Amino acid sequence: MQSRIDEAIPWLEKSRSARPEDPSADWFLAAAYGLKGDEQLAHARLARIRANGELNTPALRDRFESVFLAGLRKAGLPEE
Repeated sequence: MQSRIDEAIPWLEKSRSARPEDPSADWFLAAAYGLKGDEQLAHARLARIRANGELNTPALRDRFESVFLAGLRKAGLPEE
């Protein structure tokens, strides 16, 4: 999404349409719409995440740490 938000959004919407049960596209869409300045759509995506119980839960934080960040660290992302 870095500086190419307008290009990323249609692809993220396609991903969300293809796998509506997977909240990851909504996370990225909420961020993309927020960065673009479209607060209404950003809030809508965030509301969907909240409705599915995917926000600020211990289980989510654990998954984020054990899967997402672990994968990024293995890919070379420094811990600091």
